[in-house]
Parts: sequence; structure tokens; C-alpha cells
Amino acid sequence: MSGQKAVTPSADGLAAAAKAASTGKSLPPVHLWNPPFCGDLDMRIARDGTWFYLGTPIGRFELVKLFSSILKREDGRYFLVTPVEKVGITVDDAPFVAVDFEISGQGESQIITFATHVGDTAVAGAEHPIRVERDPQTGEPAPYILIRADLEALIDRKSFYRLVDLGRHKDGWFGLWSGGEFFPIIPSDQLD
Repeated sequence: MSGQKAVTPSADGLAAAAKAASTGKSLPPVHLWNPPFCGDLDMRIARDGTWFYLGTPIGRFELVKLFSSILKREDGRYFLVTPVEKVGITVDDAPFVAVDFEISGQGESQIITFATHVGDTAVAGAEHPIRVERDPQTGEPAPYILIRADLEALIDRKSFYRLVDLGRHKDGWFGLWSGGEFFPIIPSDQLD
């Protein structure tokens, strides 16, 4: 035996460690933490942004917000990390959902600021790009915005419809301007 105490991951333990590491004003520095992997936790984030623990929705918003603050993505997998442990969780699509946005300016000078269901904000631009995936069978678009450190938000349907109303054509593409960047949505010739 190495003398090191084995860590058994639990939601309560992660929440306590996250609270201890939180400064309250900014997100914990998860990018600096590289603790040992402790196994997978039966925690899942559904496509609609609902967090589940042991198959039951987590109903306390503050707990979801706390867990979201210690979320990290490495090599395509999602983890909750603290300074002393790292546990794998399941994410059905994107870990966040962009539920609203505000606009300032217009045309190429337009700025779009997104808000997620857990209170994060991101200004679409070079550091927070928008991308749209299309379902190969149905052609249905799935729009995303990068929120932070390889973590994206699925832009909800009502917000996407509002965004389409702001769209412009550029170089054969229909898309959006924000932060001086053009984000293509669909080739112009494919619009109905």
C-alpha cells in the first residue's frame, strides 16, 4: 500500500470540494487542475441541459451551477474535476444550452451575447465561435456556441429562430455577424 487514501467519487464530495475551491466571483481554475482519475460517476447531462444523478434530475439550480463550474473536457470526454479528484460523466450532446441572447449594433458591427441555462455568458466572435451541424438524415440544424475551454452550448430552438432573422448573405453563405466575424449557417442556395 502506498499510504494514500483511496478516493471514492460521490456527488456530495465533489460539491463540497467545488465549494471549497470556488472564489465566488469567477470560475475555479479547472484548467490548472490535473488530479488522478477516480472513475466514472452516474451523472448525465441531457440534451436539454437537465443534469441527472443516479437517474434522477438534480432539482437544485445552485448545485447544477456549482457542478457546471468544475466541468472539463479532455480528449472528447467530460469530467468533473477538483484539485484532488477527476470523475467522468456522460453528456448527451453539449453540456450547456444557450437559452437567450442580446444584440447590440447591426450588420458587420453586430455583437451577439449569449446566456446559458447555468448563467454563463459569451460574446460570439473569434474566441467564442458559432457553428452549425446538420443531421445527415433530416437536414435539421443543430447550432452551437463555444462557451469556455472546449465546452459548448447548444443554442435552443427559439433563440436559433431569432438568430435566423438576423442572418445575412456573404460569399455564397447565409450566416451571422458577431464580433467582426461571419459565422456560416447554410449555403445560400439551400435556403427555401
